[in-house]
Amino acid sequence: MAPTPEEQALIDRFSATYQRLTSSEIMLGIERAVCGCDYGCTSWTTRDETRDIVDKLGLAPGVRLLDIGSGAGWPALYLARESGCHAVLTDLPPVGLEVAKKRAETDGLADRCGVVQADGAALPFDGASFDAIFHSDVLCCLLDKLVVLESCRRVIRGGGRMVFSVILIAPDLSADDYAVAAGGGPTFIETDIPYPEMLEQSGWQITDQTDQTADYFDTFRKMFELERANEDELIRLRGPEGAADLLAHREATLISIDRNLLRREMFSVTPAA
Repeated sequence: MAPTPEEQALIDRFSATYQRLTSSEIMLGIERAVCGCDYGCTSWTTRDETRDIVDKLGLAPGVRLLDIGSGAGWPALYLARESGCHAVLTDLPPVGLEVAKKRAETDGLADRCGVVQADGAALPFDGASFDAIFHSDVLCCLLDKLVVLESCRRVIRGGGRMVFSVILIAPDLSADDYAVAAGGGPTFIETDIPYPEMLEQSGWQITDQTDQTADYFDTFRKMFELERANEDELIRLRGPEGAADLLAHREATLISIDRNLLRREMFSVTPAA
């Protein structure tokens, strides 16, 4: 199915973002300072967070990991390097996957890590193909959240595990606060179904649900401060209007997190019986 105009705009935007991030030593330096990596990442997973992810997913040599919305390879390539697992990276923007493929070759992971251009809502794999699935701040950027979760359920083996982080709007907000949160959140953050209910409907059971909002706020604030301090580089990469738009949205997001209107949570789930 062809993407909607809104989805295609998002794909194009992420493609441009990967090109900008991976071509700028200043932006890669900011990423190292904030997240502890230099892949050109667009999620908020930090290097410290990956230690929990390895444990929660049971990653080890011989384990087959599927990463959805892989971008330029963070953190899937790092997870594979640290755990020895095999990883398949999927996304729609080809630019990020090309960067990830080159990084896998550079890091000596080409024999254990492959890339596939694929829609998370229509994964091109046989059923029960993977032992573990991970996605980082991806569902909040997609329209078909429930369909993606159903697609993941189809390709996980019995006894497998899925871990994902997601940015969401806090419950029980006034109409005004909800509008502020939606405006400060990622594209397609809104959902009519709470994530626990969505997981139940798609055949998953929750084993752990962790609020990571405090760490998200600290990480986001540090990113915003360093980007603002390097505004000249943002202007070089994005132009004056693009840089101004990015910093304005960053500020709106930071305000929303600080006011507890936006949250970031990590779910650990297994296939329901």
